[in-house]
Amino acid sequence: MTEPSALPTIIQGGMGVGVSNWRLARTVSTNGGLGVVSGTGLDSLFVRRLQDGDVGGHLRRAMAHFPIPGVAEAALERYFRPGGLEPGEGYRLLPMYRQVVDAARHQLTVLANFVEVHLAREGHDGPVGINLLTKIQLPNLGSLYGAMLAGVDYVLMGAGIPREIPGALDGLARGEPVAITLDATGLERGEREMIPFDPAQIHDGPVPELPRPRFLAIVASNSLATMLSRKSTGRVDGFIIEGPTAGGHNAPPRGKTTFNERGEPQYGPRDVVDLDGIAKLGRPFWIAGGAGHPDRLREALAAGATGIQVGTLFAYCDESGLPAEHKRDVVLASQTGEIEVVTDGRASPTGFPFKAVQLENTLSSDQVFESRPRCCDLGYLRTPYRNERGGVSFRCASEPIETFVKKGGDRAETVGRKCLCNALMANLDHAQTQKDGTVEPALFTAGDDLQQLGRFLDGRTSYSATDVLAYLRGSTEAAGA
Repeated sequence: MTEPSALPTIIQGGMGVGVSNWRLARTVSTNGGLGVVSGTGLDSLFVRRLQDGDVGGHLRRAMAHFPIPGVAEAALERYFRPGGLEPGEGYRLLPMYRQVVDAARHQLTVLANFVEVHLAREGHDGPVGINLLTKIQLPNLGSLYGAMLAGVDYVLMGAGIPREIPGALDGLARGEPVAITLDATGLERGEREMIPFDPAQIHDGPVPELPRPRFLAIVASNSLATMLSRKSTGRVDGFIIEGPTAGGHNAPPRGKTTFNERGEPQYGPRDVVDLDGIAKLGRPFWIAGGAGHPDRLREALAAGATGIQVGTLFAYCDESGLPAEHKRDVVLASQTGEIEVVTDGRASPTGFPFKAVQLENTLSSDQVFESRPRCCDLGYLRTPYRNERGGVSFRCASEPIETFVKKGGDRAETVGRKCLCNALMANLDHAQTQKDGTVEPALFTAGDDLQQLGRFLDGRTSYSATDVLAYLRGSTEAAGA
């Protein structure tokens, strides 16, 4: 791990499945920011890239450096398709995660995260981070370990309460078995279920000690930041204060939820974070959500923040993982003011509000959503629950309705729920073709800053991550900040 000489002023956000890819993170880190790869669903994305032929050979180049013998070779034998899939052929899927999985399943997740971080760190000595969602619990320990094997410098986690992650990082750095609590419904008071991970299970030989990355918790309230600073199982090195204008999943509004005429949850004064209170915790912090403007960077620094985290501007730059044609369409729409982002309170099976770009031929269209056959074959956003046999099973509010109800789910919870797992893969041109021939539709997400993209572009139809960094730094440098 490269020990950064100073904390980064600009953090590039960890956006969705594969949007914050290794190319984007490497470019940002090479140019003085903190580049961040997204670890969400990375194991499934990794095997789909292999099945598409590993264009450019980048995955195989990184796999050659994986330190556990035989793992990369087994993955290539099972998933690599030199010529890619045949037209209409579906991707071979990974087994869905369970509470306890075998060594081979863990190794695949570790390998995928190692590869992404290794590629992001190639050719420079700037810091690199990885972003994971706390609520996607089952793969997280393996994902963290793979990133640490590749020398990741920062871990960023929100979308839940990552209280146990700092201690898990401490244990993984020492090569020890670790476990985090599985947030299952239906447990008796005082009852706990755990998710275990043992590095010795996946190594063929001695387990190495590893540098412990810095941990940044993504929070939306003073109370959560205070609790994490005092009660986490290990050291929290800083906070990212994320407001409800950020893309992807948002924290629900505090207190009773009200909705506007479009069905969007409304945020109020209770959802505004007191930055003076955050500063008193004595940890570095960054401002996120609507921060993609040089004036916001200057304001953040004046408020005592270390800097800002920016997502949306980076999401549509040349290096991001979104397809070029989608970026072009969004850029053109933003220049004419014909782009709209809606905070959908029903889309995510997790129940968290989710920001969706309103585009035809995607799941943001009611017609497309209603015509898609329901299925759950990736399973990252499933909810664990205590079953009638006393074990732990999983259900998803976007799976077939009768299946969800048979598992004890409330039918009302299925209304409007969308399969984000498949949609976010489709966003990257890795859409699954189901057995009935259905091609999974996309669902793009962005922060409210998307509506300001046209102003930033100033007539351009494309731009790079280095353009974003120069834009964000311009005003503060001129002001001597």
